[in-house]
Amino acid sequence: MSLPATEHRTQGADAAAEKPVLQGGRSNPFLLMPITLFFALLSIAVLRTPSLMTASGIGAAIIVVTPLILATYTLMASTIAGRGTVDLSVGPLIGFINVTMIQLHAGGVLENPIPVFLYCMAVGAAYQFIFALIVIYVRVQPIIVSLSGYLALSGINLVILPRPGGVAPPFMAEWGYGTSIFSPVLVILVLATIAWLLFTATAFYTHLRLMGSDERAAYTSGVPITIVRIGAHLISGCFAGLASICFTALISSGDPSQGTTYTLIAVTALVLGGASLAGGRGGVFGSALGALNLYMITFVLSSFNFGAVQSFVTNLAYGAILVISLLLTLLIPVIQRHIRNFSPLLYFVSLGVVVFGIVLHATFDYTSLGEAPAYMHGPMDMQVALTKPLEIATLTHETLALRAEAMPFVFFTVLLAVLAVFLRLAFAQASRRSLGPAVAVVVTALVLGGAWVMHQGVLAQSTEAVR
Repeated sequence: MSLPATEHRTQGADAAAEKPVLQGGRSNPFLLMPITLFFALLSIAVLRTPSLMTASGIGAAIIVVTPLILATYTLMASTIAGRGTVDLSVGPLIGFINVTMIQLHAGGVLENPIPVFLYCMAVGAAYQFIFALIVIYVRVQPIIVSLSGYLALSGINLVILPRPGGVAPPFMAEWGYGTSIFSPVLVILVLATIAWLLFTATAFYTHLRLMGSDERAAYTSGVPITIVRIGAHLISGCFAGLASICFTALISSGDPSQGTTYTLIAVTALVLGGASLAGGRGGVFGSALGALNLYMITFVLSSFNFGAVQSFVTNLAYGAILVISLLLTLLIPVIQRHIRNFSPLLYFVSLGVVVFGIVLHATFDYTSLGEAPAYMHGPMDMQVALTKPLEIATLTHETLALRAEAMPFVFFTVLLAVLAVFLRLAFAQASRRSLGPAVAVVVTALVLGGAWVMHQGVLAQSTEAVR
């Protein structure tokens, strides 16, 4: 007799969590700030350092920012679960997996990619499983458990590896070069993002968000909160393992203290991405944007010369932007009243087209056009001045080459804009939650396709230069 009642409560939980998810799919004003900040910082960075938009510049950015993005994903899963579960031990955990993997590799245990991936994800999941058991059954506050883990893992890392050293497995030797856009690190990031998007289409994610928003209401609705909380921590552990792999590929060795720096910046990135530390709200798009914003802040500040206080200025910028972002979130209810159907995707594409023009301006070689004459020789012929622009001139080889080079960029930008507008108009009133991940996967495929086109163009130019 209890089964129908349980099923009814579970359906009630799904229905209760379904409504905010659908509303957030069409209008999510919390992404307004990270999107605006990202394109503003990107514009300044490109104008200051145009080399950022080269293949090596983008490749280096991917190598550096991927561990931070995955660390933010690690925090996101457990933070959505509620109770203020902000895992402060995420940095030392990444460092712990890093130093143990280096030591096991030195002992001849971990050599191949599959054992390395399984080991890193298993260690991260095991730690998070213990974390969840202490929070659930011992009933210790999550902040106390995470702080204890931070201190304990920081000391254990120094015992295992007193100083930076060791060598990463051989298959990681070329991962950290950052000389090209496409690399195994990018593949790991894309697959992790797609896995999270697929996870958001499950009933488990619906229960997770409902539990983070109101744990008591979730319990009375029949949500198995114990299983959901443990599952959220296991997912966080898997992302921590992937972050440690990318971190090891970045430094190509073991470091017992460098990983701890990811705690502060990962929490900052999570908040900048629009996630709620109280639980119930967070997304992969916002988390990735928050991590990218922190990287762009560091990159922009590095283009200025602050001398010996460079690191202090960077930390000051982190804190100032975080406080300003939190203050601007107070305006979200006002914005939501005036913009009832705000589309993050369409806003992202619109700003992207504008910044794309800035990128073209910053990277274009205007000296190739030659110098314009300062004055006209002799009197001006009005007949020639009026009719000359209407004549069809013969295009030079330089102009044709410039058109061929710009064609993939123009095509990709127009295609992305048209697709965003079409999806906005076609699915604005849709009621299927599966459309969100589908749209994200399509846009990701288009972005990767555009990057591949640009990469092929760079290769073609290099080949032509060699010839």
